[in-house]
Amino acid sequence: MATQAKDIPLLGYVDRLSGRPGDTLNFKVSSTSASPFRARLMRAISADPNPKGPGIIEEEADRYFTPARCASVHRPFAAGSYGIGRTGVSATPNAEVILSAHIYPTLQSEQVQSVIGIGRYDLSLHPGGGISLAVDGRAITLENALPLRQWYVIKARITRDSITVSQRPVGHKTTTAQEITGPGNTDLSLSGRPTIGAHLIDAVPAQQFNGKIEAPQILVDGQMLCQWDFASDISSRVVPAQSGPDLELINYPTRAVTGSAWDGSEMNWTHKPAHYAAIHFHPDDIYDFGWDTDFSYRLPQDIPSGVYVMRLSCDGHEDAIPFFVCPPSGQPKAKLCVLVSTFTYAIYGNHARPDYKPAWLDRIRDWNAYPHNPAEHPEYGLSTYNYHADGSGICHASHKRPLFNLRPGYLTFGEAICSGLRHFPADMHLIAWLHAKGIEYDIVTDRELHDDGVAAIAGYRAVTTGSHPEYHTSQTLDALRDYRDGGGHLLYLGGNGFYWRVALHPESEDMLEIRRAEDGIRAWAAEPGEYYNAFDGTYGGLWRRNGRAPQDLVGIGFAAQGEFFGDPYRRICTDPAYDWVFEGVENTLIGDYGYSGNGAAGFELDHMDYRLGTPQNAVLLAQSVTRDNGFMLVPEEQLTHLTNLTGGTAKEAMHADMVLIEYPGGGSVFATGSITFCGCLPWNGYKNDVSRLLQNVITHLLGAEH
Repeated sequence: MATQAKDIPLLGYVDRLSGRPGDTLNFKVSSTSASPFRARLMRAISADPNPKGPGIIEEEADRYFTPARCASVHRPFAAGSYGIGRTGVSATPNAEVILSAHIYPTLQSEQVQSVIGIGRYDLSLHPGGGISLAVDGRAITLENALPLRQWYVIKARITRDSITVSQRPVGHKTTTAQEITGPGNTDLSLSGRPTIGAHLIDAVPAQQFNGKIEAPQILVDGQMLCQWDFASDISSRVVPAQSGPDLELINYPTRAVTGSAWDGSEMNWTHKPAHYAAIHFHPDDIYDFGWDTDFSYRLPQDIPSGVYVMRLSCDGHEDAIPFFVCPPSGQPKAKLCVLVSTFTYAIYGNHARPDYKPAWLDRIRDWNAYPHNPAEHPEYGLSTYNYHADGSGICHASHKRPLFNLRPGYLTFGEAICSGLRHFPADMHLIAWLHAKGIEYDIVTDRELHDDGVAAIAGYRAVTTGSHPEYHTSQTLDALRDYRDGGGHLLYLGGNGFYWRVALHPESEDMLEIRRAEDGIRAWAAEPGEYYNAFDGTYGGLWRRNGRAPQDLVGIGFAAQGEFFGDPYRRICTDPAYDWVFEGVENTLIGDYGYSGNGAAGFELDHMDYRLGTPQNAVLLAQSVTRDNGFMLVPEEQLTHLTNLTGGTAKEAMHADMVLIEYPGGGSVFATGSITFCGCLPWNGYKNDVSRLLQNVITHLLGAEH
């Protein structure tokens, strides 16, 4: 049913996170006020609300967007995935109607959970856990609850004399079927759009199902009226009908999941689709709110590339919607390109952290930080770092809804003894530093990199990431590799980068998919047999498990995970040929401070590994002085409780390596191996040794000839 967001008076999103001059961005806003809301464009410089830090810094951009007033409209949104026939069907049976399906329930709910609905008929799971058929509001129900996470065949047969409802375990021949028979129905007629995983009540989908559904059918007088094979077109949002109308899937239920026939003989659904003839529906699936556009903004030709925020205000309430402006295609305006990780932002979108505490709201108020947290508002849809209500991992992500943590001033860690920022606000430490140092830059996001390949970053002398470029497609990795090998200078200023593989939906490329297969630091584990992406059929999980370890691209890869604190680096390289890196850096220890974790090398650390692709000519410039306690080795590095892949102790493997690597063709990589590195840049008014070191590197690379 539609969810009324009464507790957030003003909230919005934009249909695309990035664009070039001439592109149109559509803003969708819900406002509970009777007064119009105001929209004003700002250029974002800093997004850190810490009163001891740089603060939130934004410049007026009225020159590029005339402030506007728009009528307030309170917009509802509807959660829950289901399938619905693209057209209606009708029939006037003479003898019988049969509804049947295979189901794999995953949550017993206090609500009815519909399996098949059509007009007057609703075959469902009763709140008690048994199968029920409702006709005109009169229900026939089996009292015995179905055990969860087991496959059952359920069936309802309606005649003029009787109604029979039955449930039978799949593959358990010794278990007898259960059934109940009640009075018949003199009127067997049916009419309407068929639904799977929900039922239309007053034309609104309701009673969404938790679990997998397979082989739904509706028969009339022995003839198939509606039938769908969920093994068909698994990568699509539409299931072609074997009989009746095609089925459109709403809110992206999960496909490429094991069905009732799966026996472990095949792990790749593309090889044996019949074993994956199921769809997993969730009542909390929600990805595209589908709000109407309140106003559109065509990016003017003269708008500078950069980070922008559409500021909304109404009756004392505010919201801020970031987006990224790229230069015209093929026309770099600066020597340096900042690669913004919008795929990672979307994958983490609305991450409700398990360590969230309402006490964090005190700091949020004191700092005038972004006020809303997804842990307080799960109804807006959570991230792929969270679970569905039935305990299955969320594997889809989209930015077509309000993302609280994609906001200036959002605090990820509300009790940290630092700013406690991650992702977009943390990456803005780098943007603020570039402005403070007067270094011109362009913005390109991984969206352009995926679409346009290396052409999106061609012509730049250097390309730098932010703090956490974790999620990538094969296209984005190919583009960065080709840029590097073509003579480009790539800076990797983060940690845990280039780690997970994501897939984009072929029909809606704003939808991302992640399968957390096999190992790695995981918020949840994919079910056996469900490691391959539904969107493109590729093997999901770590890029390392796909033969593309981060070391092969940037010389270092994820090694250790810790709490949100950091330690300094110690200079290792004393070769005079690299003294230019450390010019003006007086101390051997570098970065024992910062707004992210109070240290330059913290939270998630990357190290060198020649077996995984670190080139032999890699120069180790500095290495973190990692504390003895507080970090753990990532699972893919650990073999047993005694042995690790590196051959040494866990302590020896848990560090951040700062490296410089030259590649054939004149390209290079400078990598820091720490998420918290950029948090040091604004420290002491941007005057510190981390700032100086990075300025040395960037100045050198921007002056280098290809």
